[in-house]
Amino acid sequence: MTPEWVKDAVFYQIFPDRFYRGLGPAGQPAPVQEAFEAWDAPPTLRGFKGGNLWGVIEKLDYIREQGFNALYFCPIFSSTANHRYHTSDYFQVDPILGGNLALQRLVEEAHRRGMRVVLDGVFNHCGRAHFAFQHVMENEAASPYRDWFHVYKFPLNAYAKHANYAAWWNNPELPKFNTANPECRAYLLSVAEYWLQYGIDGWRLDVPNEIDDDEFWREFRRRVKAQNPEAYIVGEIWDEASRWLQGDQFDAVMNYPLGRAILGFVGAEMLDKELAAKSGLGRLESLGALACHHRMEELFRRYHWDIVTAQMNIMTSHDTPRIFSILRGELERVKLAFAMLFTLPGAPTVYYGDEIGMAGGHDPDNRRGMIWDETRWHLPLQQTIRQMSALRQSLPVLRRGRYQYLYAQDAHLAFARTLESSSVVVTINASSEPWRINIPLHGLWPRGEQATDLLSGKSGRCVGGYLEDGVLEPFSLAVWQTLD
Repeated sequence: MTPEWVKDAVFYQIFPDRFYRGLGPAGQPAPVQEAFEAWDAPPTLRGFKGGNLWGVIEKLDYIREQGFNALYFCPIFSSTANHRYHTSDYFQVDPILGGNLALQRLVEEAHRRGMRVVLDGVFNHCGRAHFAFQHVMENEAASPYRDWFHVYKFPLNAYAKHANYAAWWNNPELPKFNTANPECRAYLLSVAEYWLQYGIDGWRLDVPNEIDDDEFWREFRRRVKAQNPEAYIVGEIWDEASRWLQGDQFDAVMNYPLGRAILGFVGAEMLDKELAAKSGLGRLESLGALACHHRMEELFRRYHWDIVTAQMNIMTSHDTPRIFSILRGELERVKLAFAMLFTLPGAPTVYYGDEIGMAGGHDPDNRRGMIWDETRWHLPLQQTIRQMSALRQSLPVLRRGRYQYLYAQDAHLAFARTLESSSVVVTINASSEPWRINIPLHGLWPRGEQATDLLSGKSGRCVGGYLEDGVLEPFSLAVWQTLD
């Protein structure tokens, strides 16, 4: 069983350093503001912009108004990096972000608004500043922490080009933990338990496939679910994930394959494949409607349905170029991609700023400071996401209903979502020309009902087992429902 609340979730991903600089309570230590990069300046690999959790608290109402009810944060623990994947202290929220008090207040304020909070857990590796690694650096073989890592030779050359110890992607800044060591293992599992006591609602697990130990993740699940049976455990697995989705490890994974299918279909010839090639979206390719359907249906059949409806459905993130840039600034295509995302099984996930059409290429360009000047927002895109989130929340069939194929040809796709006696039909026109709908219903709505598009209010007819008479404008989507 996966957490019920996730089926109703619409996630908003936040990169804390780049979201908003907020003011903490008086008397709280604050970093020197002059050290921060200018907010609107191009981001750099090493620079900090000074966004913090107090800023997220200040913007919770904005986030809620956009239709999001769950927050997924990139790492927030003490680190020497702006992205904080170089963890130095797993029991301390980075002071630049506001410290532990800021997280406590954030969880309280989010829950008060009916919003969930999921943190990023980096358990495969830490930063060089982590106390255990520092201890090994200073004491070498005499350190009681030497077996917490995979050391090939002493002394450690932690600042050389190539490390003489195991490190993530051979990066000396990121020494890899030895999770087979009982003390190291117990330490990491205690981290997972500790922050659940703060009321967080789950963990997103960074590169969990690189901890090649299923029993570690089974124990992780047991510990987490003992603290909170409804806690969400979602892994960063970019492709086939059956190994981790047998019910004894993760609840779900970040569903990038679904996102790639959507982008391939909606983007077609406009995809910036060169931009995507060097990112996790490297296999991004143009897809016709039928190929897109086959990709999606295979994903929906691959895992247990309870997992499918709990997947973190994601198109872009801090690890990819932004969707606005991948689709070459074609706003209508961006709108359609997000509209489609909200009609499919699983929890839609939006990277901060994508709701207003922020651009961004490769890291660090995809991690720009959030634009708060409303005159620079793409308001039609923002309205699309608000509308689709509201529609999803109003229709249980869009959150839990089964996927049923109806029609696919060229750039036209139609499918149904069915739940018990209720159903909706989704029609998608990913072409530059209007589409007059005439699609088979395959047994749905056999009594010749009139159908209404819940987005535009336009009408269609069900005649002889077909939905017809509706017209879809270029790069648009309709959600049809029959009158009671």
